[in-house]
Amino acid sequence: MPRELVKHNCKLAMDSIGGYFGLELSKGIEFHKSAIRLNTGRNALEYILLVNSYKKIYLPYFTCNVLLEPIKKLNIQVVFYSINKSFEPIFDYTKIKYDEAFLYTNYFGLKDDFVKTLSKNCTNLIIDNAQAFYSKPLENIDSFYSPRKFFGVSDGAYLYCRKKLDTALEKDISYERFSHLLRRIDISAEDGYQDFVSNDKKLINQPIKQMSNLTQILLDSIDYNECATIRTENFDYLHKHLKNSNTLKINHGLKSVPMVYPYWCKDKNLREKLITHKIYTPMYWPNVLDWSKKGSLENKMTKGIVYIPIDHRYNIDKMKYIISTIKSFNNA
Repeated sequence: MPRELVKHNCKLAMDSIGGYFGLELSKGIEFHKSAIRLNTGRNALEYILLVNSYKKIYLPYFTCNVLLEPIKKLNIQVVFYSINKSFEPIFDYTKIKYDEAFLYTNYFGLKDDFVKTLSKNCTNLIIDNAQAFYSKPLENIDSFYSPRKFFGVSDGAYLYCRKKLDTALEKDISYERFSHLLRRIDISAEDGYQDFVSNDKKLINQPIKQMSNLTQILLDSIDYNECATIRTENFDYLHKHLKNSNTLKINHGLKSVPMVYPYWCKDKNLREKLITHKIYTPMYWPNVLDWSKKGSLENKMTKGIVYIPIDHRYNIDKMKYIISTIKSFNNA
């Protein structure tokens, strides 16, 4: 059945009749349509912590510092734990008490199989699926997702939670956070970067709200199957050509849809070299350099791993260009 082209106005409830046209977007099927829709991933974590009345949380050193925002807001004790080279915790799960939570990051969407194993051994488990949009939630396991890590939206989060807050949540309004996305289309990615940084700052200390109409409508217009296929094909192609020089031993499950291709090679300046060829790779996460000890695995991974983009904007030809660029540095 062809996807219907529909006009979405700002309000979902009572649309105006006549007047100027709204955005023309395809009407699709929201991927996490049964989830609780919230405004940010960190607020999804806050929701989980609130509804479960947790007093302490175990957090990996190797994760994003924004997770501390709700933890500090709720005055919850945080204890950090280390991971091994397979991105799996070095931890005694028997020490977790009834009022304590254990958060695990599903790194790069590649740890689905481990998450299933962990769910059988760890009580009060929270799965941070911000990097694993396509990973299915597990029954009776609280988990949350951040779609802006995968798609062109400025905010929003999906939450699967065993319990529900009994307070009504205000609806978010997010149209003023989309300038970086529009500038990228009209001008360039470089031109919109400062707006991207500014938008990130606007998300700090936001109260828990429902996902905005705009973000929900945009997420309802995506061909998720096509995006997943492209990501997987790009990832597999890169891995085929780079695995021999990759320090990380990556196991890509057949059903996993990765966010990026994590590449850790001997070239310590690879990220900077790629930038000179307009190949931009994120750094996950600078805060880890402050949290972890110098010389620790987490510290080394933060400095060393380069995360190569594999998303649906790019085809195999782009992957070939990235590979040839990387290999050219070795021959220079």
